[in-house]
Amino acid sequence: MDATAAVESLSALAHDGRLAVFRLLVKAGPEGMAAGEIARRLRTAANTMSAQLLVLSHACLVQARREGRSIIYAVNFDVMTGLLVYLTQDCCQGSAEVCAPLSKVLQGCCEPGKGKRHETPARSRCR
Repeated sequence: MDATAAVESLSALAHDGRLAVFRLLVKAGPEGMAAGEIARRLRTAANTMSAQLLVLSHACLVQARREGRSIIYAVNFDVMTGLLVYLTQDCCQGSAEVCAPLSKVLQGCCEPGKGKRHETPARSRCR
């Protein structure tokens, strides 16, 4: 990930409503969640939710797919991982103890029994 993509991702997340949507979709995992269900759970109007999902989608943080009459949104875990790596790639500067708390949290997130493996393919524009 380069600085421009990181800024775009961070800008999309720099809103309490969009951050709540993103965190909810992270919990939903690769299966994602229907737009209407996201709006219901977050008690947000449908038009507001559409705008929030559009911003997250343009930043490549979420992907949409149609299932019947529903549009299902899921986090683009490749982009999320790229952003986390970009933000933390130089954090230790030779002092592993600086990054120890973060690495402990992330270490078990995708192990069997501790969460779901995140294997969402990236869209063409969204590396």
